[in-house]
Order: sequence, then C-alpha cells, then structure tokens
Amino acid sequence: MATEKITTISPTTNKPILERNGPTDSELAELPKTAQKAFLKYRKSSLADRKKIVSKALQLLNERQDELAKELTEQMGRPIAYTAKEITTAVARGEYLLKIAEKGLADTPGEPQEGFKRYVKKVPLGPVLVLFAWNYPYLILVNSLIPALLSGNSVILKPSPQTPTIVEQVQEIFIEAGLEKDVIQYFHCGDFAKIEKLVQAPEIQLVCFTGSVAGGLAVQKAAAGRVDCRVGLELGGKDPAYIRPDVDLDWAAEEIVDGAVFNSGQSCCSLERIYVHESIHDDFIGAVQKVLAGYKLGDPNDKSTNIGPVVSKAAAQRITSHIDDAVTKGAKNATPGNKTFSSPPNEGNYIPPTLLTHCTPTMTVMRDETFGPVIPVQAVASDSEAIALMNDSNFGLTASIWTKDVAKGHELAEEVEAGTVFVNRCDFPSPDLAWVGWKESGKGQTLSVFGFEQFSRLKSLHVKDYPKA
Repeated sequence: MATEKITTISPTTNKPILERNGPTDSELAELPKTAQKAFLKYRKSSLADRKKIVSKALQLLNERQDELAKELTEQMGRPIAYTAKEITTAVARGEYLLKIAEKGLADTPGEPQEGFKRYVKKVPLGPVLVLFAWNYPYLILVNSLIPALLSGNSVILKPSPQTPTIVEQVQEIFIEAGLEKDVIQYFHCGDFAKIEKLVQAPEIQLVCFTGSVAGGLAVQKAAAGRVDCRVGLELGGKDPAYIRPDVDLDWAAEEIVDGAVFNSGQSCCSLERIYVHESIHDDFIGAVQKVLAGYKLGDPNDKSTNIGPVVSKAAAQRITSHIDDAVTKGAKNATPGNKTFSSPPNEGNYIPPTLLTHCTPTMTVMRDETFGPVIPVQAVASDSEAIALMNDSNFGLTASIWTKDVAKGHELAEEVEAGTVFVNRCDFPSPDLAWVGWKESGKGQTLSVFGFEQFSRLKSLHVKDYPKA
C-alpha cells in the first residue's frame, strides 16, 4: 500500500503549503505498543516530577509564541494580530491545570475506622489517543494533553491535516523540557480507517476527540466493541444569545459581533443564534451595523486585519449556502456597507461578516452549525419565548444572556439547556470551570478539577491491620 500523502492547503491562497506522510500499517501498529512501554515507565514518576516537566514545556511554548503564531496564521488563516494570544492563553490554561493538579488527582479517604486504612486512589489509565481540531489547536490540545500527562499517561496525538506542525512543535518542546521521547508520539492521517484501527488497539484506554458531531459518532462507533476504552467528545455548537431590552445597545453590539465573527466564526462556542427583544430590535440592528462597518476583512498577515479567510473552499460553500437558504426563506441581509467586505483579496476563502434579520427557526442558519462569520437575528416578545427558542436545539455547548438585571439573568440562565451559560459574556472557556457539552455537543468534560477525572481510573484500597500483631 502506498504511503498516504496529507497536503495542507492555505486558506489565504488555496495553494499547497505543506505535505506530510501518513503512517504505514506497520508504523501504525507500533504506535500503541510503544506508547504502552513508555506508559509502564512514566506512570511510576512522581507528580512533582511531571509538574516540573509540564511547567518547563509551558515556559518554552510561551517563549516561542511569535514563531508558533506565524504558523497558525499560515495554516488556518486567523489574523496575525490574534494568533499569539492563543499561545499565551493556552499557557495560562496549562498553568492553572498545574496549580490544581494535586487537588484533581488527590486520594479520597473513606470513613475513619480504627484498625483500617481505606481510601480511593486515582491511578493512570494508560495510553491516551488525542484527535484534535484545527480552529484553536493549542487551546484544544492543552485541555487533554496537560491533564493526561500530569495523571501519568502516555499520549498519541493526531492533528488536523490543516495544522500539522502543532504536534511536531509540542513533542519537541516537551522533550526539551525533559520528557522521555515516547511518552508523546504523533502521526499524520486523513484516512479514518487507520484511526479506527488505532482506536481498536487494546493498549488505547481513552480517546479524546474534538471536532464535528459526525466525526465524534464515528470515533464512538469505532470504540463500541470495547468495554475498556473510554471516549470523550467535544463536538459542535449552535450557541444562542438573548438580548434583553434593558441593555446598553452599543456595548452589547460590540460584544455580540466579537462573539459571532472572531476567528471568522470558526469556534464551537461562537454565537450562532441571536434572539433580541422586539422592543429594541431595530436599534440593536443599527448598533451592530455600526460595529461591523469598522471591521476589516483581508489578508491575515496584515496586522490591521480583523477577519481573515475561512479554512477551506468547502467551508465557504457551506456558509454561503446557509446565508442563501435564509434569504430565500425571508431573511434580510442587513450587512452594512464596508469596502473590505465587497472587495476582499482575489485569492482565498473570504466570507464577509454577514448580518441577517427576520430569521426564523425554519432556516438552516438557525438550526445547523454554520461555523462562519454570520450573525442571524430573530426578534422575540418575551423572556419565556427567548428561553424556549434557545433550548430548541440538538446542541447544548454554551449560551449567553445579556441584561443589566444580573439577578434576572442568573435566574434565566438556570433554565437554559447548555453546559456553560454566561450572563453578560460569551465565548470564554474558564479553566476553573468544567467545559462540558450537553445534547449533541459532547460527553465527558475537560478543564477544572473535574477535567482530571477521565484521565484516571479509580482504585479502592481497603487495608486492615494484621489481627494477630
């Protein structure tokens, strides 16, 4: 069988920029065996030693943020003004996980009883397979890699073909920080049949997948024949926002636009449905138009660019189809005049931030994940109507409520069906809070002390004093 060639296409030029080879069948078969050997040694290391290595690696990541930022811009198209921030945020997230590692991995004592020592211990699982997406590769990877290593596991990484250098950089950095080489391995692959074989390898104890619902279901199906393999899924979203009538409109518009179109809307927790109280609807639309008029769509290598290209031609076609479907069904394209929107660079996958009004639940843009810079708005008559519409979705990742009445916002947040609900904020995974998807947005959790749970197995120890001492 010929070696698979994986080509990375630039979102900015639609030309090939990188090529990697996939593993041969024999190389693939060796990955879990090598990971198991590395695990058997690494699991005996102390948490203190693991923390030293992770701390040093995070320091090195931070020091190389400019180099890594340039790679991100080249490979996935986010403007260079923002890519270094992903590295610093990933480092800060990793440092928080370091800070809480003892708590997350601590033993849990049983009830005191004279003559007995009884407790529940968290022990490492074994090799962990991490399959992660291209849109925020360092942030996504930190969610799984850091707790996996701190828990004492070995790791096999499979990046998106769009951002292949991330795993190469990460492995190099961790080896430089003192980690033995085989504790982190990686492979490049675009053939799911190969991934399926790896998921079914008996050495693999956990698969962490971040990506589409279809991809998550495929991974779950691949592992379905195994009792001893866990699957954690971080999947898509169709995240709603509700704008109550008491908000400061200019402030809310700035926040909503940023939450919807940052990274060209290519985030699982981007705002994808906006419900606005009818009493302020027109004024809110005017405020959003004012914000969008100041945005710049263009070359991501230009430091003044706010919005770069979307990741691929296929993505651009999907986003455009959602916009066209909405307009056909009665939505109005209310995007303001902006010369950068009407004349983007000739090459690349440029989709202007698009504001749609008069949206309804029948439109694809209000039901399916768009994953693009689109702001679809629907007017609502009451809090109860807004909450009902927010919950009318197969997804449940994040949601947000915008109001001066914080107590009321908190009350409404309790009614929303999502893993994270914000009041007067959006698109901000906090490392001290669990990142968890409801419904089709995933299962399992990362971040916070709860994020360590899937990387360990529980072992109860029940030790009785020798009765004849």
